[in-house]
Amino acid sequence: MEEKRVERHLVEGIKRLGGMCLKFVSPGTSGVPDRVVILSNGRVVFAELKTDVGRLSKIQEHTISEMRRRGADVRVLYGLKDVKAFIEEVRNNEV
Repeated sequence: MEEKRVERHLVEGIKRLGGMCLKFVSPGTSGVPDRVVILSNGRVVFAELKTDVGRLSKIQEHTISEMRRRGADVRVLYGLKDVKAFIEEVRNNEV
């Protein structure tokens, strides 16, 4: 499944649960995750979406590592299976 369809499933699923799933663009900073997920409980999660066989680029690995080092919750979701699991985690208030 192409990344765009996986991303659409995430956006729609999070909205159904009362959250927001914003496109994340940071001019001047390469490798930032695709989406900022703001949950109904106020938690913020950054999500990088890949196809089942997608890979992080070196700059994405670096940027995500730096974000995590500072305490950010950054998820790399591979394909529809990971997106569905993340949505279920949100639904069960485990995030």
